[in-house]
Amino acid sequence: MQWMPRIEARIVGLLLAGMLVCAGTPAAKGASGEASAIPAVDEARLNTVRIFADRVLQYGRDRYREKPTPLFVDGLNVDTLEPVRWVYKGERWIPSNLASQQNLFRTLVGLSNLTGDPRYRKAAEEAIAYHFEHLRSPCGLLPWGGHRWVDLATGNFVGEGGRPHEFKLNLPFYELMWEVNPSATEQFIKAFWNAHILDWGKLDMNRHGAYGKPMGALWDNTFEDPEPFFEGDGLTFLNAGTDLIYAGVLLYKFTGDQGALTWAKRLAYQYVKARHPKTGLGVVQYSKPVRRQQPPATGPLPEGSNYGDRAENQFGAEFGEVAREGYMIRSPGTLYEGNAIAQLQLAELLGKEGSDFLKWTVDGLRAYARYGYDPKTNRTRPLWADGTDLTGYVIKRDGYYGKAGTVFRASTASLKLFWSYALAHRLSGDRVLWETARSIARGHGLGDLGSAPGRDVRVNLDTQNAHPMALFGLLEVWHMADVPAYRALARRIADNMVRQRFHRGFFLPSADRVNANFDTLEPLAILSLEAMLRGTPEAVPRYTGGQGFIHGPHDGLGRTYDSTAIWSVRRKR
Repeated sequence: MQWMPRIEARIVGLLLAGMLVCAGTPAAKGASGEASAIPAVDEARLNTVRIFADRVLQYGRDRYREKPTPLFVDGLNVDTLEPVRWVYKGERWIPSNLASQQNLFRTLVGLSNLTGDPRYRKAAEEAIAYHFEHLRSPCGLLPWGGHRWVDLATGNFVGEGGRPHEFKLNLPFYELMWEVNPSATEQFIKAFWNAHILDWGKLDMNRHGAYGKPMGALWDNTFEDPEPFFEGDGLTFLNAGTDLIYAGVLLYKFTGDQGALTWAKRLAYQYVKARHPKTGLGVVQYSKPVRRQQPPATGPLPEGSNYGDRAENQFGAEFGEVAREGYMIRSPGTLYEGNAIAQLQLAELLGKEGSDFLKWTVDGLRAYARYGYDPKTNRTRPLWADGTDLTGYVIKRDGYYGKAGTVFRASTASLKLFWSYALAHRLSGDRVLWETARSIARGHGLGDLGSAPGRDVRVNLDTQNAHPMALFGLLEVWHMADVPAYRALARRIADNMVRQRFHRGFFLPSADRVNANFDTLEPLAILSLEAMLRGTPEAVPRYTGGQGFIHGPHDGLGRTYDSTAIWSVRRKR
């Protein structure tokens, strides 16, 4: 069907009416006001996800060649319902990147579970099955990730350069993959490790993996437990390492393969072992790239890793030994958000076997709360892992971390960081973590979540916050204390999402955005709330904190990401 604005207006009107009821109900008495008015509002909110999913299924599947497939395009132009395009050398590719559809699949499965309509799950399963049956490489890797995907205009694999395999905090929906094809999922995870580990003795690894690499000894390799910051051929980025850790643990849960768990923990500990001994902060890398060429003494510094450690090159003269890539913490995003959330969820999944994951992550978050977060301003500081505050520092020389004159600035603490600290407190009970989560929530206009979960709560039911991460974090708090105030605030945030972000049957960051990303988080967050309201949180697949991406050259933009080339495009006035 064509999109009818009156449907959107009716839903938003109902939600606004419900929001007025919530806002006028004191937190301590919220239950009495909810009983009569809220269920209809909950249904209206759920209907926005149904509408979104129906439009994705109707307009977002492969229909671009003579023989359609069950694959999805990554998104659509909401005005024309034409697929989004990635333009390179005049070619207009239609991206279908399975790695950029994993949260969509979580949404589709959750919607089927909550509504009883199997169509949504079936569509996700068919897309995964098609990849396994028709697109999987002989080694087991799939054509997905940052540099390789399927062009639905031609059916060809496209991407940057040699199109290597790359994950950086993608964290796929392995549970559904396992249900669809267990043997292919196991083959993929083993091929993933085999392709990205360059030297098993040192766990030298790289974010880029080669398709077609013959299977090696895998878990039977010998581990030498090297000292931190050895020189290696790879770049041991934490965002790439987290995906390997996550995949290894999931394989262990699926199969009982002890080797997968052992190596996943070994890899995770390399980052812990390399933390700064004074502060416990870091690290985003536990190795240094081999210096194959000497950087020039003056002028702009080359950004390639063949010149060695880029932080040492750019800042070593001023900061000495601490100037290492692994020790640079410009923001908490990879370390204390993406990696922390993934490892906390793995700790919970493993139970007693995951106690080390929990301890490592809690220790890191406590250190960051001490050195990196300012509760007075709700801002995070750029810093070296020894605790040196880099706020206001001006770069002296062009290089990997920016051009001369670039100023390092503190940033508002993100709502994903709130979620990370809330989850960590739920699993550990640590007081420092609670106070940090509480402070970040207050800084984003959510009110006071309490002196402890469920105690002295004074939430802001007039908040305009509409961020999915706020809801994911609040659901962690609700898990700890089921009080009416948290329910009311969760509903308020979800209703704000619909009111502010539901446009033309899709979820968009703002009404003037042209392209709808099917992997957006609003529908999954709304379903997660609905499952909590029903007392069945397990009905909706858990969001892991991951997100897909495309990275490569684009006509007119140079080397860029789809977040810029596609998802940031606004309607011209």
